[in-house]
Amino acid sequence: MVYKKITKTTAEAVLDGDVKGWRHILPFLGPAFIAAVAYIDPGNFATNITAGSQYGYLLLWVIAFSNLMAVLIQSLSAKLGIATGKNLPEISRENFSKKTSIFLWIQAEVVIIATDLAEFIGAALGLYLLFNIPMLPAAFITTVGSFAILELQRRGFRAFEAGISGMVLIVVLAFAFQTFLAQPDWGGVAMGVLTPQFEGIDSLLLATGILGATVMPHAIYLHSSLTQSRIVGRNESEKRRIFRFEFIDIMVAMIIAGAINMSMLIIAAAVFHTQGLVVEDLDVAFNGLRDALGPLAAISFGLGLLIAGLASSSVGTLAGDVVMQGFIRRRIPLYLRRAITMIPPLAIIASGVNATHALVLSQVILSFGIAFALVPLVMFTSKREIMGSLVNHKITSFLGWIVVAIVVSLNIYLLWQTIFA
Repeated sequence: MVYKKITKTTAEAVLDGDVKGWRHILPFLGPAFIAAVAYIDPGNFATNITAGSQYGYLLLWVIAFSNLMAVLIQSLSAKLGIATGKNLPEISRENFSKKTSIFLWIQAEVVIIATDLAEFIGAALGLYLLFNIPMLPAAFITTVGSFAILELQRRGFRAFEAGISGMVLIVVLAFAFQTFLAQPDWGGVAMGVLTPQFEGIDSLLLATGILGATVMPHAIYLHSSLTQSRIVGRNESEKRRIFRFEFIDIMVAMIIAGAINMSMLIIAAAVFHTQGLVVEDLDVAFNGLRDALGPLAAISFGLGLLIAGLASSSVGTLAGDVVMQGFIRRRIPLYLRRAITMIPPLAIIASGVNATHALVLSQVILSFGIAFALVPLVMFTSKREIMGSLVNHKITSFLGWIVVAIVVSLNIYLLWQTIFA
């Protein structure tokens, strides 16, 4: 991995209290923004646009609730890396049998391939919508872009973090602009956030899809890796301080990711639901925004889709490196991994499959892997012999298992409906 220790003198100065004011947070910002990219990948576009166009602001509370769960989950993952100096796959390999570790590695790789499918297709679709480039040539251009982003790692982790954070900022500005043009009913927005409710079985199924698109297994694996050796605490007290700083990073990153997801639904509700239109395809959403709000709104939507796809694709590649190294102690060059994982999306695009339907299918595949990341995470962070002074409080473990029960139950329901309904 590219994530190596930050300059020791900088970390020591902060932890020793020699750096005052807002600057003392800076060395700790970054890891959560990398992990947060997984929460705004193109799979979220499909579910959020559909939810907003079909049910208006009704399911905004689902995004808010999912975001709260994401804060807890990513906090546990970051804390595991800080406390142990190891990532979740490494801890799993040490505590499970070899066969179990191999199984966990295989399912994690399948999940990451499904994730990469959504991200790669999303970026290619963004190019198609913006420049009318056919999907297959757009996919090859996406290939070049994804390699270029990985090249940032050669300049060090700060350059990579800055690059990804800059891309997130572009997505934020794109959807802020669309939200401004859409002029939503802010009273309806408030009701949607604060009033949990459903309208029939279809809304529950869609809510499950939103949840599945938000809780991303590969982000859980990756975040523990991003914090395991970035700044190393010299004692238990320093580890607790590092985690407090990292929690600020998580809160800021998750608030931004949640705001982006909410804005997708809000825009769809304000533009499409008010006209009685149910939009399930992203190309239809692009054209609808152009007709309703003008070409700049459509361009910002396509740009957000493109940037989100490229950024999250690179993060998925990093996660793949983490799970292979952690579960089976093997590693292949990132560029080779990137090339291998591009084969399935290129094949699907070449086959002419509807891009939005492929995005939705990828979210279903992701559902299989959520439990295999969440259960070990809560289990390990609840053990004092592993976590030391950063072991979960009883209430934290209780909330963690509640989240596991909710996420796993809803995703089993989603899979059942997908296969048998």
